[in-house]
Amino acid sequence: MESSAGENWEERYLKEFRRKFFAPNRSELKLTYGARTDVGRVRKRNEDHFAVIRNGRTRQIMLSNLDHHLQDYPEHVTFGLVVADGVGGGRRGDYASQLVLQTMLELSGRATSWVMRLTDFEAQEVRERVDSYAAEIQSTFRKLMNDDPELSGMGTTWTSAHILGNDLLVVHVGDSRAYLSSEGQLTQLTRDHTLGQELVDHGLPESEAKRFRHMLTNSFGGTSEKVRAEIAHLEVQAGDRLILCTDGLSDMLSQETMQQVLIEEAEPQSAADRLVELALAAGGRDNVTTIVAHFHPDEEVSKEDIARLAETDVDVDILRD
Repeated sequence: MESSAGENWEERYLKEFRRKFFAPNRSELKLTYGARTDVGRVRKRNEDHFAVIRNGRTRQIMLSNLDHHLQDYPEHVTFGLVVADGVGGGRRGDYASQLVLQTMLELSGRATSWVMRLTDFEAQEVRERVDSYAAEIQSTFRKLMNDDPELSGMGTTWTSAHILGNDLLVVHVGDSRAYLSSEGQLTQLTRDHTLGQELVDHGLPESEAKRFRHMLTNSFGGTSEKVRAEIAHLEVQAGDRLILCTDGLSDMLSQETMQQVLIEEAEPQSAADRLVELALAAGGRDNVTTIVAHFHPDEEVSKEDIARLAETDVDVDILRD
């Protein structure tokens, strides 16, 4: 049976399969990054944890009579950036934010395949993967809290950015945030999962809802059996800057101040340091954690940046106070 265009169903199927199977050949952006965390001016313990994770997929020809220069294939690299803000008091918040990162790393290590290109998966498959991770993590939390009463009430936020070439996936639970600076405009990519935000959504003035802004309605741990992670997808371009942060930063600084720092500080680490210093100067009422990332075209990445990316490995100790 042929279509009106003279193309039979087998040809259409194979064409669609090739479109999905062979990713378009496009110039991918490179990433530089910096991060910092601080206990703040009031808290005695840092309950925030963060991670920058590099995943690579390489292909190496072991034996061949091809010319030597034809045997080199570039490594395909993706990055995961994560901030987690533990709650529950005592050591429970500290343990919760560390546990969520450790559990995610263990689960991703057991996964039968990685998402290295967004064209590998349809939106529904990405949704199903995120839901599976969230369910497994929450199950781990529930089991530990049931087995150890001292862990009852612990919980944590989770905000991550997954960079796959020019594609950015943001996965979000709680009230830590992600912002993207593009063409001089800083935009919040996440929505706070708090009672205060829900009240504002239903029409309560922000001034009245403010006292409920730290009451989480969605978090890993807590009292819920199920956690719903929000997912946002967008394409990034050269020159874009990404901020992930806990509420110890976003509560202290306006978006205008954050954007100004990104304008004035060219290096991601310098920007991360300055953002934290400004949050501390503004009172530092909570733990303060941020990751700043900068998207570059290939030719703009310096030799020093390339050396740093090459040395970065997923096996390094990424959990720090």
